[in-house]
Amino acid sequence: MDISDPTIYTKIYEQHRRGVFAAAFRILGNEAQADDVAQDVFIKVWRKPASFDSKRGELGSYLRLMARSRALDLWREGQAAGRASDRLKNVVIVGASNGDDRPDQVLERSEATDTVVSALRTLPANQREAVVLAYWGGLTAEEVARRAAVPLGTAKSRIRLGLTKLRDEFGEGYLAANAA
Repeated sequence: MDISDPTIYTKIYEQHRRGVFAAAFRILGNEAQADDVAQDVFIKVWRKPASFDSKRGELGSYLRLMARSRALDLWREGQAAGRASDRLKNVVIVGASNGDDRPDQVLERSEATDTVVSALRTLPANQREAVVLAYWGGLTAEEVARRAAVPLGTAKSRIRLGLTKLRDEFGEGYLAANAA
């Protein structure tokens, strides 16, 4: 069977698309994401038909396994993004004192936090999200891109532009001192 033949590929797609979608949907529980996974699987098979070896098993099983693996990757990314979001919420609650701080230190930290939050509000929403996720949330540019569903270059540009605007307003030393 020559998967690279468009007519055979079409038949394979029609025969296995529901099973591939179902395998992804069982893990993700989201139709749009499951559709994306199914599309990824079939694109990979189309681009590299030699990756399937009929001696190792049936094509349907191979396709569903690919879908399951990709869906698990997406699910794990979502879990990591959720943990990053939780870390970000903890960082934002900087006003909470640990009990050992002097009142003047608490006030200074609170004022610095208010200043940074006000400056972040001046950024366009997409830049603000990218900066907060990358700078305080600890996500990489690639993770920011996936989370915002934009190309990697766009995510990097948003982070860079947002940080540049903040640096122009405060100076580089101020942001570094108040990021912790």
